[in-house]
Amino acid sequence: MDLKELLGKKGESRCLVQEENTAERFASGTVPVFGTPALVGLMEQAALNVVSSHIPDGQTTVGTGIELKHLAPTPIGMTVRAVATLVEVDGRRLLFRVEAFDECEKVGEAVHERYIVDLERFLKKASSKVRSEQTRCSGAR
Repeated sequence: MDLKELLGKKGESRCLVQEENTAERFASGTVPVFGTPALVGLMEQAALNVVSSHIPDGQTTVGTGIELKHLAPTPIGMTVRAVATLVEVDGRRLLFRVEAFDECEKVGEAVHERYIVDLERFLKKASSKVRSEQTRCSGAR
């Protein structure tokens, strides 16, 4: 399938705000509200839900960037819903606009980029970083 046929398609993801996904727990803040790192994950999942069933076997998508505005706090006990829309397909590059809402208001908006990759090649590259303690990654300082 040509993924351009999916332009405008939406995907959703939901999350109940609990202690384990608060800013306090992620150490990204000091308040017991839905943490920005959790919001990023929820938005990525919504984007993945748009395309995951259309990606050929042996391939997957990986998140490569997100520009996010966390607009309002959501307390423990509320549900946050992220809705992603596929807005651009450029070869292996996929671009999504994502909005998130709690039970009262819009709490976040983002532009999220993902790339289609060959799963085996990607995992091989990642596992090549596992080395003995004496070996250092090239380019790392």
